Amino acid sequence: MKFQNKLANETSPYLLQHANNPVDWYPWGNEALKKAKTENKLIIISIGYAACHWCHVMEHESFEDASVAQVMNDFYVSIKVDREERPDIDQIYMDAAYLITGRGGWPLNVIALPDGRPVFAGTYFRKNEWTKVLLYFKDLYQKEPETFDQEAVKLTNAIKEMRVPGMGENSSSFSTVELEESFNKIISHIDFTNGGTNGAPKFPMPNIHQFLLTYHFHTKDQRSMEAIKVSLDNMANGGIYDHLGGGIARYSTDDKWKVPHFEKMLYDNAQLVSLYSNTYKVTRNELYKKVVYETLEFIEREMTDESGGFYSSLDADSEGEEGKYYVWSKKEIDELLGEKSEIFCDYYSVTSIGNWEGNNILFITPEKENLLKKYQIEEKLFETIISASKEILFEERSKRIRPGLDDKILTSWNALMLRGYVDAYTAFGERKFLDAALKNGEFILNKMMMEDGRLNRNYKNGKSTINAFLDDYSYTIEAFISLYQATFDEEWIYSTKKLADFAIQHFKENESDFFFYTSNIDEPLIARKIDFSDNVTPSSNSSLALGLFKLSRFFYNEPYAELADNLVEVIKKSAIMNPIFHSYWLTAAVNLTFPFYEVGIVGDNFNREKNKIDKMFLPNAILFGGKGEGSLEILKDRYTSGKTYIYVCENSVCELPVEESNKAIEQLL
Repeated sequence: MKFQNKLANETSPYLLQHANNPVDWYPWGNEALKKAKTENKLIIISIGYAACHWCHVMEHESFEDASVAQVMNDFYVSIKVDREERPDIDQIYMDAAYLITGRGGWPLNVIALPDGRPVFAGTYFRKNEWTKVLLYFKDLYQKEPETFDQEAVKLTNAIKEMRVPGMGENSSSFSTVELEESFNKIISHIDFTNGGTNGAPKFPMPNIHQFLLTYHFHTKDQRSMEAIKVSLDNMANGGIYDHLGGGIARYSTDDKWKVPHFEKMLYDNAQLVSLYSNTYKVTRNELYKKVVYETLEFIEREMTDESGGFYSSLDADSEGEEGKYYVWSKKEIDELLGEKSEIFCDYYSVTSIGNWEGNNILFITPEKENLLKKYQIEEKLFETIISASKEILFEERSKRIRPGLDDKILTSWNALMLRGYVDAYTAFGERKFLDAALKNGEFILNKMMMEDGRLNRNYKNGKSTINAFLDDYSYTIEAFISLYQATFDEEWIYSTKKLADFAIQHFKENESDFFFYTSNIDEPLIARKIDFSDNVTPSSNSSLALGLFKLSRFFYNEPYAELADNLVEVIKKSAIMNPIFHSYWLTAAVNLTFPFYEVGIVGDNFNREKNKIDKMFLPNAILFGGKGEGSLEILKDRYTSGKTYIYVCENSVCELPVEESNKAIEQLL
């Protein structure tokens, strides 16, 4: 019989991966912490996630090894944490890692006192290194326990003091000059040859490009559009994009988007669907439409639960090898495609010796026009050959052993994907995109949200076990506002209000304008952190600022606008100093600096006119309306029988209503 530890009853796929390790793992909770205190043992806190390649490597080398497990079991209490379920725990101990070593990453392995205060932190260790670390700290703790307490005090105080730069200083609203300064700094980091930011590895950073797109709308600065196009084009043609099955990998290991780290994350694909959809509205580039449609086919096929929830990630590994599911030999392709193979291989950079570690990743480098000349064929025939070849290879690939699926459902990431579907719907008018968004919205309402507005973080097998964090609220607030604007169904905007009110009551910090990442009803950790830095996803505070700003336009006499203003003002110094990691804050700042409009569409033909407006990229407006007046105060006295009127208002002051959407759009541009 296989060994089974305390992780066997968890729902997280990452924790379940370790349920049969000989290490006596515990999930994070009172049982493990009480055991450590009772037995006066140091704690090992090991943090990772299901799609993490080096987490798997360390598990195989160390945590599956009986001799290593014996040391861990004899002298430590070992706790496994899924960072995607418990980012609050990960945040604290990642701060410890940076303070101790100057670097972080996953797997994250921490040694802490029985009360959870860290004394040591590192990332991946080979088996012999890990054993030496364990024995060293075990011996030291037995000989000099007072040393540990001194270090823990210093480290814990340092973690608590890691605050937002400039927080608490009086500031002011952004000016257009300060936004331009921030924009110029971001542009200096852009790789205008290959796209993305300079250097390798390259991560898709949708927040940066969304800011550039919004900034371009207001200023028409062509550098912003060039930065977006070069990035989106190169990602769409690169190996980071799955040309057979759709979807984008987490990052590229090189500086040209050719060699991906093959894991696929829901949050990346969600935000990139939004970005490609919004950029399509500006450019009408068919490549961007293709990326959106293929990515959403992938999400529907492989990442959607029957409940309407979306799964978290696909592993980089299959059969113990990174990327094995996705790569090809030229011989395989030749045998499958026959005479069509030459054109296909030429187009997708496939060679007999391989373009990556003896195999081939599919990526596009040659210009299509050059291949049309080379093979003397029409573009339509070329597209037919490529499309048919992709179908053949996709069918063959589907027979392979698939990468592992992390099928837990996280509220925050689902909200990003919901919004991606809404953005795709408004760009392309595809009803099935709205249907998927609505089904996911109902899932969040029915399975993740309580009557008082409280959210759960996770869901799997009918169970939610973790109270939600601030990003769950802020992303859902933004998603529900988008869903209201797509449907004019007031259920979504009133649900948004409940979420905002709950967040204000339970997450707001009294000493500043910021919101804590954890609520005041959560079991306290050694520090209560504020999440303010935008990275591959928006920080919870910048997302909340945007959400509250938009929500303030629907509800008068509520504190939302003031809270949003205060958040953006207090971050200004940091955002100007380091705009790359404050790009979502800058998007919020744009809304507060340039004119922002409320657009009401009321009457029997509201949908027809709304759909025309939807097809435009208008980051300077929120939409409201419906067939009649509805119950929102913003809709009061807007309805005229037999007419469909469009109202363009700024700060509740409205232009004369118009009946044609193109006239309303003129007022917004």
